[in-house]
Amino acid sequence: MPIIVKDYTWQQSDKEIFISVPLKGTAAGHSSVMCTERYIKASFPPFLCEVFLFAPIDVDRSVTKIGNGIILFTLYKQEPCVWDSLCLANVTKETMQKLREDAIVRMQEKTKEDAQSKAVKKRENEKYSLEVMMKIDEDERKRIELVKEEERRKASEELEKFKEQQRIEEEKRKIQREQKRKEEEKKRNSLNKSMFSHSPQPCIQAEKHKIEKSVPPTRKCGSIQIHFTPRVFPTALRESRLAEEEEWLQKQAESRRAINTDSLDLQDLKEEEKNPEWLKDKGNKLFAAGDYLAAVNALNLAIRLNDKMPTMYLNRSACHLKLRNLHKAIEDASKALELLTPPVPDNASARLKAYVRRGTAFCNLELYVEGLQDYEAALKIDPANVNVKSDAEKIRQIIQGTSLVPE
Repeated sequence: MPIIVKDYTWQQSDKEIFISVPLKGTAAGHSSVMCTERYIKASFPPFLCEVFLFAPIDVDRSVTKIGNGIILFTLYKQEPCVWDSLCLANVTKETMQKLREDAIVRMQEKTKEDAQSKAVKKRENEKYSLEVMMKIDEDERKRIELVKEEERRKASEELEKFKEQQRIEEEKRKIQREQKRKEEEKKRNSLNKSMFSHSPQPCIQAEKHKIEKSVPPTRKCGSIQIHFTPRVFPTALRESRLAEEEEWLQKQAESRRAINTDSLDLQDLKEEEKNPEWLKDKGNKLFAAGDYLAAVNALNLAIRLNDKMPTMYLNRSACHLKLRNLHKAIEDASKALELLTPPVPDNASARLKAYVRRGTAFCNLELYVEGLQDYEAALKIDPANVNVKSDAEKIRQIIQGTSLVPE
């Protein structure tokens, strides 16, 4: 015999009904649902949940979502009104059996119709896909032929231009060689004329005397002793930049702190940087200025100095959300909730922020069911929060829009 589940919860509006059924530790893949106008059933062995509805619903519009640990029904009423209760009152066994049998018959008919519809749609899609692929192939062949033809035309034009350019350059080289030959011949003729018209001996003697005058005397051998001043600084005293070197060392320490706080040596820290509260305020200022990565670095160091402060994880979760580090944002929000125990009125505001930030990160990862659970937990802390209530409703609508009609 199955175990009947009765600890489900439900809410309603004039047009909709929301029912949440806990899976009680059963895997989501082992569950199945059935939905008709007056009857819904959720089966996740060994548990069974049946509801005989107070009034008929619109099955075609109604949806269900099976997530981790919960089955969420969203039912649309055929007539807008407020139901007195979710279930029929004083329903007899015969009526319940008839509703069950009608539900099974309708589900079988719907399954058959869906199978036929899917087969027809599949054939149409295959035919359309084939036509589209043939059209794409034909267009691609035409495009390739046009490209080839254009490339052949460009190659022919470039070859003709190259040949013409080579011919012009060859003609220029011929003209230059002819001009050079004529100039050399002219020089030889003028040199011969000058040699026969003047006596060469006086010129040679004058040139020899000029060369002898320009040659310097030979140097004498010797050695030079060089004495150096003692080296005191890392660089020569005349080139010392002691102030610049100290500034560089300070910048190196700051760079090590900025690059990786996990490998930071505490001797590099200033006195105020050893105070987690000061680092938290610095992270808040950097976050307000839009420098989210620097804010994360400041909070990393603060958490390294004191890892028991939930505010540090909560603020770092906000920074990771801005940087789109969604998994890290979830981890920090979860760590903050772990440290915010026991839940008391003094930490209610921090727990609300942690649930909202973790829910936001889940929704950005398209894990809408988990995000809705966090927003509902935030609403339990502050039921009058209009923004959280509005966001929860939007998430619920997204779940309904991405869900399938229950089969």
